[in-house]
Amino acid sequence: MIDKPGVDERLLSAEVAAAWSLDGADLVFLPVGLDGNAWAYRVDTTGGGRYFLKLRRGEFTRAAVALPGFLRARGLRQVVAPIDLPDGGAVHSFEGYRLLLYPFHEGGSLWARGLTDRQWIEYGEFLGRLHQVTSSVELAAVLPVETYRPTAGERLRTLGGQAAASDALGAFWKRYGAALHRLADTVDELASGVTRARHVVAHADIHPGNLIADGDGPLHVVDWDAPMLAPRERDLMFVHSQDFGDHPIDAHRAALFRRGYGPVEPDQRLLSYYRGERHLDDVAAFLRSILDSEASPESRANDLRWLTRIAEAVADPGYAP
Repeated sequence: MIDKPGVDERLLSAEVAAAWSLDGADLVFLPVGLDGNAWAYRVDTTGGGRYFLKLRRGEFTRAAVALPGFLRARGLRQVVAPIDLPDGGAVHSFEGYRLLLYPFHEGGSLWARGLTDRQWIEYGEFLGRLHQVTSSVELAAVLPVETYRPTAGERLRTLGGQAAASDALGAFWKRYGAALHRLADTVDELASGVTRARHVVAHADIHPGNLIADGDGPLHVVDWDAPMLAPRERDLMFVHSQDFGDHPIDAHRAALFRRGYGPVEPDQRLLSYYRGERHLDDVAAFLRSILDSEASPESRANDLRWLTRIAEAVADPGYAP
């Protein structure tokens, strides 16, 4: 999110320092993420410590709060988990928002830089271990379960009419609307014919933008906002698709990933379904954001750039989910 939340940052800074017993807290807004109800800050303390603060309008899911710590306790050291409050629990409330505080890892995301050879192997190792984790009874009760009932197509169809009639999106919709409607129909068709596969614990958004590393250092996996029980293809789609990150997989990187993950032959129909469904979900999110009357011109321009990038891929004659 490029636009800041409507909070007094001085009060927020003092609240964070008091809640987590920090020695002061200077906030630096981070314009990251696509969730219109979530914002991020870097927290710099007087003593030189750094943390990552996430604000949410509305509740964090129980799975998003509990799963990362559960995974770290089982040896998945790459998982970045929220820091507990001194009095217990991890979520703190502030003026209608919910707050989570995380360790801050230097280096930034790997979306633009790409993964090194060593990191491609670690990426595979991490996902392989994640997909072998057995959830506890308590976590299984709060983790969403894949239903193969996509909602993105319906959201796109609803927002399409508003987009066509708007000044901000009218020209865009005239050019790309038909292709996006075809994709919605294709995703519905794919969903009706997928083979129900064994479910694993899936991160569900594990693209390179959610992998943090300093140089060739170890990976840190962030943004556990929407984990679920789903086929492993839910995560492997981000590995095998060409759409996520500026340095996607090729034959060499695929071999490195398999070295870490192990032999794997993903179900191609499931990969197609998840790729198309993710494109639709992102398109619907960007349309909603651009149509938001409170969005700044800078935010709309940024969202339209990413929206057009997706639409151009979808409208390409060679495109197939």
